[in-house]
Order: sequence, then structure tokens, then C-alpha cells
Amino acid sequence: MNLTSTRLLLSALLVLSPGLVSCVSSRMHQQAITEKDAEIERLREERTSLKSQIQKLKSNLETAQGQLADANARVIEPVVKEEPVQTNPELDALGIGVSKRDGNTVISIPSSITFASGQAMLSKEGKDAIQKVAKLLRKEHAGMHYMIEGHTDDEPIKKSKFESNRELSYARAKAVLDFLVSDCSIEDGDCVIMAYGPHNPVAGGKSDKDKAKNRRVEIVVTAP
Repeated sequence: MNLTSTRLLLSALLVLSPGLVSCVSSRMHQQAITEKDAEIERLREERTSLKSQIQKLKSNLETAQGQLADANARVIEPVVKEEPVQTNPELDALGIGVSKRDGNTVISIPSSITFASGQAMLSKEGKDAIQKVAKLLRKEHAGMHYMIEGHTDDEPIKKSKFESNRELSYARAKAVLDFLVSDCSIEDGDCVIMAYGPHNPVAGGKSDKDKAKNRRVEIVVTAP
């Protein structure tokens, strides 16, 4: 190639270069716009999906809150179902109930006459009441087994040496057992202790009256 031809070729390239650069730049710019539009569309779809999920979670939360409110408003049915039996005037006068549960005789001694609040030491009134209960056991239920069950209300322990309601219920049942054996001629081997704490109420409400009913020691008479 001679010098003249080389110069003509270089001149042509110089003329065409701006157009080529402009064309390439335009294609890159369009591609960038397309990619940006796609990214924006994806983000919009994600936002729509998140809004739908949030709405669903809000709906679930409202449903759960409604169910919780209904549960709190609903009176809890008593767990223990009992049938009254022939009254015992001597025990009735003390507020001690005698009933049937699953075919077994149940003697329910309220804590109000046996123990001070949060305590597990039998009061004088409580000892007198247990002696009358023991008299009934010896007379009408001799040779049977006696399940001595401690029960409390569901109020958390606050001012007491006991760490939990279950621990308190055990100590009270144990105090009744000890007195029956040491002072009432009941055989230790015929007795079993159970500590329910607040977990087996006879009244399901939250009133002071219902809580008082749940604070009790029961003696369940069973066959040996």
C-alpha cells in the first residue's frame, strides 16, 4: 500500500470513528435502561408481595387476639366433678364437705379453717376439724386407703417461705397426714400424699370466693 492509500484509509477511519462510538454508546445506554426497568419491576412485585404478607399477618393477629379475649372472658369449667352425699351435721357446721367422686368418698377441708395464709402449720381450729374428720374415717371408712391431696389457688406465691403453690400444697397435705397419724390413730401406711398446687380446681372463676374454694386439703377414700 502506497503512502497515498494509507493516508486515505486513516482519513476515512477518523471520519467514521465518532459515529461508531456514538452507536456503541447508544446501545449500552439502552441496555442499562432496560436492566433498570426490570429491577424496578422486580422491586414493585416484591413490595406487593410483602404488603400481602403483612396484611395476612395482621389478619391472623386480629383473629388470635379475638380468640384470646374470648378465652379470658369465658368462665373456666371446674375440673373436678362431684356428687353430694348424705350430709354430716358435725362436719357441715365446720364448712367441711363430703361428696362422691368417681365412686370414692371425698372429704374437702377448706384451708380457711386449717392454715393461715401462705402457711402449712395446722391451727387449733384446724386440728379440731381434722379430729372430727378422723372420727368419720374410723367409723365409716375403716380399713380403707386415704389419699391426702393438697390444693391451692392460682395466685403466685409472694409472702411465704414456699417457692411455689405446689410446694405449699405438699406441705399442707403433709401436715394433715402427720396429725392424722400422731393424734388421730390413723395408720401411716394407709395414707398417700398428693400435691396438686393450683392444677385441679373445683371452681374456675377468678373471684375471691372461687379462690377460697380451691384452697383446700381433700381426703379421698379409696379401696385398699
